[in-house]
Amino acid sequence: MPSLFDPIRIGAIEAKNRIFMAPLTRGRATREHVPTPIMAQYYTQRAGAGLILTEATGISQEGLGWPFAPGIWSDAQVDAWRPVVKAVHDHGGKIVCQIWHMGRMVHSDFLGGKPPVSSSATTAPDHAHTYDGKKPYSQARALEVSEIPRLLSDYETATANALAAGFDGVQIHAANGYLIDEFLRDGTNLRTDEYGGSIENRVRLLREVTQAVTKVAGAERTGVRLSPNGAIQGTNDSNPEPLFVAAAKALDEIGIAFLEMREPGPDGTFGKADHPPIAPAMRKVFRAPLILNADYDGKSGQEALDRNEADAIAFGRTFIANPDLPERFAKGAPLTKDEASTWYSQGPEGYVDYPTLAESKAA
Repeated sequence: MPSLFDPIRIGAIEAKNRIFMAPLTRGRATREHVPTPIMAQYYTQRAGAGLILTEATGISQEGLGWPFAPGIWSDAQVDAWRPVVKAVHDHGGKIVCQIWHMGRMVHSDFLGGKPPVSSSATTAPDHAHTYDGKKPYSQARALEVSEIPRLLSDYETATANALAAGFDGVQIHAANGYLIDEFLRDGTNLRTDEYGGSIENRVRLLREVTQAVTKVAGAERTGVRLSPNGAIQGTNDSNPEPLFVAAAKALDEIGIAFLEMREPGPDGTFGKADHPPIAPAMRKVFRAPLILNADYDGKSGQEALDRNEADAIAFGRTFIANPDLPERFAKGAPLTKDEASTWYSQGPEGYVDYPTLAESKAA
């Protein structure tokens, strides 16, 4: 079986190892969602990953409700992403832009007081991060069928912009209780039209978005993220296995380059599953590389490859505090613990000041 350190071809992308950097929201863009120079330093420090999946990046203001998160819909955003991507490439890395519509998780403060859109008129639990602190979520309105072409156009524009910025491809964020996930799962999708009810109907938006993106980027530069096996941000499904197997089959038919899965265990440190992993059943119908993500370390990640459960592993919080994570895995070096209080704190602290092994030794 392959090692974490073996190269792998992901569609059109040649990854130098199977230690991928998972998408991680960090909140270091401007209030207008424009990337900043410090982001180039952050991603370049982690260019040793086989593939970097960027933080979730908004396709439109309608779809972006996280303070200081970046977007990819404006010329200013594209221009600001270019030096970030170039810096990663100059250091031998590969980087894919994760494109994002947050659905009902967008607070109305970001929309001039208008309600966010979702599959149905529901309200997310808990509180949203806003520029004025945490607030209860706003009730969403159901996206009208007549609006779907506009939504697909936003995904196409974001994809074209990502390619113009130099990214090696895009990943569609269809997980974690955001818009596409809200359409997929029957806990949030209460529709009675062609986008609701049956599994085939609930998978329809995922299929259409993926087809729109591949039309621009090519299937060989398109990936998708799913999170099948548990409630997240109030989004869940009563019978997830047949749903997500159908979703994986649809993505296989389109021919995307990779599928990344976030599936925590029953004792997950950032979300606990209420259903056994569905990835094994999905792997039977999805033939391209499958990337798993949730609480892996070097040992357990290699064991997953040894069991042929995945083709690569995406590491999240371990990459926050260990910019040279592949080197640390290779040398069996200890890992630095990340500091949660600085995940979204905007400045360099807890972002670009975690030392590499070499820097630690020099100090």
